[in-house]
Parts: sequence; structure tokens; C-alpha cells
Amino acid sequence: MSVYSKIMVAIDLTEEAPQVLKKAVALSEQHNAQLLLAHVVEPVGYAYGGDIPMDLSELQDQLDKAAREQLATYGKEYGIPAENQIVTVGRPESEIHHLSEDKGVDLVVVGSHGRSGIQLLLGSTANGVLHGAKCDVLAVRIH
Repeated sequence: MSVYSKIMVAIDLTEEAPQVLKKAVALSEQHNAQLLLAHVVEPVGYAYGGDIPMDLSELQDQLDKAAREQLATYGKEYGIPAENQIVTVGRPESEIHHLSEDKGVDLVVVGSHGRSGIQLLLGSTANGVLHGAKCDVLAVRIH
């Protein structure tokens, strides 16, 4: 019996994402596990302080569309079917926790820059995911 049957890799859309994806794909193959690919788009109002007097819904829609397109590209490249690609809007840590519970995930894979000092005090998504997860979390060191 395999340790993991459903793995979710949560990526940002930076150039480092393939490093995290490759590790998650290898793990899913080793465990013969289903692989889910997730990205959380932060709400535009949250990212820009929330007090800008304009309608940001069009920008939010563009970010969402761009994320879906990028996930589809990664899905095609890494063999992850469309039904296993998830784009959601919210705070990354809480959305990843919610998705992992909702989808019955037993391992979440995230990237980590391994920051220290003031950057660490400001928090990181990997740290936030680790401290609230109800399943195992693998933080892949990004070079």
C-alpha cells in the first residue's frame, strides 16, 4: 500500500514553479497517486490595500484567466488532466488548507525560498500552509 494516494501541488506562477512541479510529479509516480495542480489568485483588493476607489473585477478576471491558462500549459506538459487543475481566489494559505481537506489530499507540495530574518517574520505561504494543514506538507527548496 502506498503512503500517499492523492497529492496536491500548490504553485505560484513564477519561473520557479517547474522545480516544484517536477518534484510533485515524481512523488505522484512513486506512490501511484492522483496529482492535483492548484494555484490561488489573491484578491486584487487585498493585494492593493483594498481602498482604491475603482472596480477591480476586470483585473481580477484577467488574473484568473491568466492563471487558468498557465495551469493548462503546465497540465499539458506534466500530464495533469484539466479536471485536476484548480484555480481559486483567496488567501493562499487558507485556500490551500480548504482545498486539501475538501479534495481528501494526503500530501501538499509547495515551494519554499528558505528565507530568514525579516523575510521570515513577514511570513511565507509555505510556512502558513505547514502550520495549518491537516495532512503532510512537503516544502520543496527553490534554488
